[in-house]
Amino acid sequence: MAWDLIFWVVCFFINIALLASSFFQLLSLSDLEADHLNPFEASTRINSIVLPEFLLQGFLCISFLLTWHWFMFLFTLPIAAYHLMLYLNRKHLLDVTEIFRDLNTEKKYRFIKLAVYLLLFTVVLFRLLSASIFFFFAWKFEELDIRTSLFY
Repeated sequence: MAWDLIFWVVCFFINIALLASSFFQLLSLSDLEADHLNPFEASTRINSIVLPEFLLQGFLCISFLLTWHWFMFLFTLPIAAYHLMLYLNRKHLLDVTEIFRDLNTEKKYRFIKLAVYLLLFTVVLFRLLSASIFFFFAWKFEELDIRTSLFY
């Protein structure tokens, strides 16, 4: 039972990092649109965190697969597959010269990722709370467990 709690705590912190990364990218694009950043600074900021975000998302997806959390795996698979497609086609980095042309599509893409990460955050938070309640109060629920009452 402790491993389940540790797993959900790790997933919680990975999800917080993914949310922060997506929000930072969206904030950088909004600053670029409002002329608070120049294109070079904005693309450098975003490009520096794209690959760690892809790796964290892939690790999260693979960890859900290896721990047999099928719903969570299927929920994170489309974004991980899209990240893999972007990386293999070498379209994962923003180009300084074309950033203004792709600004609206990049912002929409970041908004969708932020929404997916927020939904994932709520599910992970629920699973973390349920695992912690079950771990810390398991001694109270032993009397209610049907498996133990059948064998004693």
